[in-house]
Amino acid sequence: MGEIMNSTISPLLLSNEPLLRIGSFIFILLVMLSLEGLIPYRPNTAKKTTRWVSNMGMAVLSTLMIRLLSALPLALLPVSFALFLQDHPWGLFHWLSLGSLWTFFLTLIFLDLVIYGQHVIFHHVPLLWRLHRVHHTDVNLDTTSGVRFHPVEIFLSLCLKLLAIGLLGAPAAGVIAFEILLNGTALFNHSNIKLPKGLDRFLRLIVVTPDMHRVHHSTLPKETNSNFGFNLPWWDWLFRTYKAQPRAGHLNMTIGLTDFPSGKRLTLLALLALPFNKRF
Repeated sequence: MGEIMNSTISPLLLSNEPLLRIGSFIFILLVMLSLEGLIPYRPNTAKKTTRWVSNMGMAVLSTLMIRLLSALPLALLPVSFALFLQDHPWGLFHWLSLGSLWTFFLTLIFLDLVIYGQHVIFHHVPLLWRLHRVHHTDVNLDTTSGVRFHPVEIFLSLCLKLLAIGLLGAPAAGVIAFEILLNGTALFNHSNIKLPKGLDRFLRLIVVTPDMHRVHHSTLPKETNSNFGFNLPWWDWLFRTYKAQPRAGHLNMTIGLTDFPSGKRLTLLALLALPFNKRF
């Protein structure tokens, strides 16, 4: 039954993956921007035009890079690689002969753990931190901050996901669902919206909320090196990297990096060059 379902869904996933990902991204982005206008939390302190051009420019460049990789005659994208694995008995899930429903949900959980681990490593390995700090130079947080990642970091993350998918033998349906969730939750947990405290406490049981992730963007090192999760909050609890609230409170905390107190000079070109600038 699972093989019949996979053979039916595979061509549909492959042909509609770009539409599913771009469509869900645009929809969630517009929803979060609307909510930021209706229920904003922190006041804006930097020029939005420069920030949004930089942030969305990063997203466009990363998307173009991924589309170029998809044109190569190799399975260099997560979903196409997962589809390739369906015809080859590779990976943990194939050896365990788990049902399709189990492999779907385990794919979501294990890939999220991989992204958590990647995030921790990018904070603690100096060479990788040079790439990741581009994300942390944003002096205001809003939903566009969720796509402010250097294209080289995106490429390294892609390679890590391909390795994880290969080791797991992850199904294509689980992989595309994870990719959509990862993009969607990044837009959500970077947004500048004020949730009722009771709702925030409830949501933290199952997903990283804006208040939880905002702590991670504090200029204080102990807070920057906490709350590494993107989708699930469980890994921060398990590995003791969870911090409930910022020391100064959400309205008074300082966001960004002490080396980059002003966002005015961090244009798109400056951000692209930042990891290779020896002065920082």
